Amino acid sequence: MSASTAFAKARAEGRAALVGYLPAGFPSVEGSIEAMRVMVEAGCDVIEIGLPYSDPVMDGPTIQAAAQQALEGGIRTKDVLRVVEAVAATGTPTLVMTYWNPVERYGVERFAADLASAGGAGLITPDLTPDSAAGWIAAADQHDLDKVFLVAPSSTPERIAMTTAACRGFVYATAVMGVTGARTSTSDLAGPLVERTRAATELPIGVGLGVSNGDQAAEIAAYADGVIVGSAFVRTLLDHEGDLAAGLAALRTLTEDLAGGVRRG
Repeated sequence: MSASTAFAKARAEGRAALVGYLPAGFPSVEGSIEAMRVMVEAGCDVIEIGLPYSDPVMDGPTIQAAAQQALEGGIRTKDVLRVVEAVAATGTPTLVMTYWNPVERYGVERFAADLASAGGAGLITPDLTPDSAAGWIAAADQHDLDKVFLVAPSSTPERIAMTTAACRGFVYATAVMGVTGARTSTSDLAGPLVERTRAATELPIGVGLGVSNGDQAAEIAAYADGVIVGSAFVRTLLDHEGDLAAGLAALRTLTEDLAGGVRRG
């Protein structure tokens, strides 16, 4: 199921969608499945599953720490696909967020086929731009997968037009210059970026901005179609390391707060 389905459903309810991210295999493969199921139950409309990678240049320290833990636990791409299958079985659109290198190593066509057969909705590719993505675009189109590329405050109007034209599912607007991570205040770059992106596309626009609570989510939900949250979910589990039950309870509370925020916005 395409992520656009979840965005359309949220729009019909007069609110933004809540998109939640966790890396597969953190704190373990089974633990990550449990955690994402809690996020779905507590109000996430779309789930992004991170594929842990050894050279995560665009991730902040929180997500790096979690991905490192997953890699040390021996996570493989086939395990990531197993997590996708388990989460997609909830009926929630489930995308993989990955650096390009592991997909290339696995085989682009094979990855697309295996992702589709696991029930995955598509890929978010932060370090791949449409002008160098011909192989992925062809494979995604063949398997009817979402292609989510990123726009940033530094993107020119031409770049935004080119990027959004290649997207399917939604457009990922990253309003933070630099690495990911939860922030104490939201950025004033996001609003103008969404406005510029909206001028170029009919697709829903999700904003990733280091959101860590419902009030910040409400602020972004006032102008974006989706609020994307990653580091805050990861941090919650890191804070309860060694006690999965407590981590899942805290994760549920955080998700409910964020889900309330996108409804207020």
